[in-house]
Amino acid sequence: MRDSIFSALFGAMSNETRMDLISNNLANVNTTGYKKDKVAFHDTFLRFAHDYLVDAKPYYRDKDLWPRAMVMARPRLSEERIDFEQGGIQVTGNPLDLAISGDGFFKVRSGDGDFLTRNGSFRISSEGRLVTEQGYDLLGQGGPITVPQGVGVDIDAGGGVRAGGELVSVLDLVTVDNPAELEKVGANLYRIRPGGVGAEIAAQEASIEQGCLEKSNVEVVTEMVAMIETQRAFQIYQKMITGSDELDGKLISQVGRAT
Repeated sequence: MRDSIFSALFGAMSNETRMDLISNNLANVNTTGYKKDKVAFHDTFLRFAHDYLVDAKPYYRDKDLWPRAMVMARPRLSEERIDFEQGGIQVTGNPLDLAISGDGFFKVRSGDGDFLTRNGSFRISSEGRLVTEQGYDLLGQGGPITVPQGVGVDIDAGGGVRAGGELVSVLDLVTVDNPAELEKVGANLYRIRPGGVGAEIAAQEASIEQGCLEKSNVEVVTEMVAMIETQRAFQIYQKMITGSDELDGKLISQVGRAT
C-alpha cells in the first residue's frame, strides 16, 4: 500500500469520527444542559534517518551533504473532550426548573449509582421526592430530597430548599477538580471515568436560578460550518485514495508490459 493511501485512510477515518460528534451535537441542540463534544487533530510524522542530519556544508561542497528532509504526515485524532462552557439561561417560570450559573453539577442517584448532570428539569414524584425526568432522585447534602405535598417549593441561589417556608434540605452542588476526567454515560449524565484521577469537590462559585433552565451550549451555525468542512476534507481524502490507487494500477500495468 502506498504511503499516500495509508495517510489518506487515517485522515478519512479521523474525519468520520469528527462527523459523528458534530451530528450528535446538532441532534442535542435543544437538550437542556447538554454540553457539546470537541475534537482536535495533530500530525504524526514518520521521519527518516537523514532527517536528523540536514546541516548544509557550504564550505565543504556547493550542495547539501544530505538529502532534504522528507516528512510524511499521518493525521490522527489527538484529543476528544467535552466543552463545559456555560449555556444560555432560559426563563420558564416553573419553580421546579433550576439552572446552574457557573461551574457545578446537580448530583442525582439512580439504581446504578450517583451521577452528575446540568439538566435542571425536576418534578415531584408520587412519594414527594424531587426527581429528574427519568425518575432519578435529586440529592441534597443529606441524601434524596423530600418535600411535603401541596406546599410551594422555593430554592435560593445557594441551593437551600424550602417547603412552606421551612428549610428541608440543601442541594448537593459539586464540581470536579479535573473536568477532563468526566465522561458521558447517556441521559445527559456524567461520571468520573473508572480509574480517573479526578475527585468531586463542593461547587463554591455555582449559584442556582429558580424558574430557569440552562440551554445547550451548541451553536448551530458553528456546527454546520464544521460539518461542511469535515465533509470536504473527507471527500479530499477519498480522492487521494482513488488517485493513488490509479497510479499504482498504471505503474503495475506499464511495468508488466515493459517486461
